[in-house]
Amino acid sequence: MTLTEELSEWAHSLRFDDIPQDVVEIAKLQILSQCAAIRVGASHPLGRRMIQAFGEPLQDDPRRSSFVLAGLGAWLHFDDTAFAGHLSNSTVAVPMAYARAQGLNGAGLLTSVVVANEVAARITAATTLGPFRGQSAPYTHVTGAIAGRLRGEDATAGRWVSALGLGLGLPPRTVPVGFLGGDAKVFSSSTPVAVGLDACDAAAAGFRGSPEILEHAEGFLSRFATVPLPEIVTAGLSERWHTLTTSFKLHPGGPGMDSAIDCAFGLHREIGTVRAQDIAEISVDTSLYTVLVNRQAGAYLRGPDSPVSALVFALPYLLSTALLTGDLTAEDFTPQRLADADRWAVADRVRIRLDEAMTHDLFHCEVPFGEALRQAGPRAADWLKVFGARWKGDGQWLVDLVGELEPPSKDFGSTRKSTPARVTVTLTDGRSLTRELDVPAGAVGSAHAGNLPELMREKFLTAGGTAAVADGLASLESASADDVARLLPAALA
Repeated sequence: MTLTEELSEWAHSLRFDDIPQDVVEIAKLQILSQCAAIRVGASHPLGRRMIQAFGEPLQDDPRRSSFVLAGLGAWLHFDDTAFAGHLSNSTVAVPMAYARAQGLNGAGLLTSVVVANEVAARITAATTLGPFRGQSAPYTHVTGAIAGRLRGEDATAGRWVSALGLGLGLPPRTVPVGFLGGDAKVFSSSTPVAVGLDACDAAAAGFRGSPEILEHAEGFLSRFATVPLPEIVTAGLSERWHTLTTSFKLHPGGPGMDSAIDCAFGLHREIGTVRAQDIAEISVDTSLYTVLVNRQAGAYLRGPDSPVSALVFALPYLLSTALLTGDLTAEDFTPQRLADADRWAVADRVRIRLDEAMTHDLFHCEVPFGEALRQAGPRAADWLKVFGARWKGDGQWLVDLVGELEPPSKDFGSTRKSTPARVTVTLTDGRSLTRELDVPAGAVGSAHAGNLPELMREKFLTAGGTAAVADGLASLESASADDVARLLPAALA
């Protein structure tokens, strides 16, 4: 049995009663959080342009609706992440778009979301040690769209195999200058969702995909992974629930930057109202991951004329905004806010430094890289060398720094997403204040984990959702098909 055959059989057979309650609870929060991200994305000028071009979030055509929902939820980086991938832009968006056409009740919708999470995360995890990750890995949404739709259709395992083989036979590939230098990032989830849905239609019409698409010597993993991890695709099915590794976003902003932003919020509360002329310097000590992401985005910045796609990865602008205002919202990426000279003046005073201890910790926690490194074992050195060489030398320094790795996780019950940062603000009056954080609020393993339901409810309400809809989504497993057909438009209107 091939990897896609085994994964497809599991996905086809899984029923709601097979899903542990803690996984169901995370999936409900995921829907609530993604609805908030979609609402916020739709409120921004770029979101309004997407609606103008492609229509409202929920439409009679579920395929078109999936395209719009995937785009609106993605590009501000207000979406959620897991090990591995930014899943919700397909794994939540597609089941929501198809819920009415498929007559899904709440339990059916949740089953589609969880199955889509698991399928997309596992295939993405198999490529974690490769050139693409996060939102630059569009194939996550090819698989998320296929799984999110086929589970709701109760499609046969054979159709699953063909759809995955077709979708992963010609997956989209990210071009950095398009992703960061313009508005193409808005479609980073939408385009692969369309590819996945086309694959579903083709499989239904009798087109066949290769059942060896993942592990074949000339298959998907050979092209999209530096160190392929085929074993992770089916490891611990119904035991290792990738949904439990979900980290929830509390504000827009790119990967690896949430801890630094949370520190800036804390410093704002400590300092109080502050102006650009009050700040002498901001220093940030952080991991290699955050340093490299910020450096890549920096090449595309043009001050107030910077593309939003690059700004969400630009740590100086994010920190400046958070420190001056005590907040970070979609409005901070609009032309009016970007014209604020004080923000750019403070951003110019941000100094970012690589911290090797934080880099070690980043690679030893499960998310975003550690679990893949553990699974790879000695093979991980090849990828670490490539990643480390982006900073200096031949990359061997990073292999030596990371050192011996822990064994792979048997389950994800104690998973952490450590993206450490230490932020120090030096004021012109001579004072110096510092905050440090390993796991940001909302991330898996954070000190706020017990408050996730309250945090996601607040995220949804702040985005303009109503308390009644939030209550309905909180008890989604008992909702009828009519309830779902009423709740989803209200959640996204």
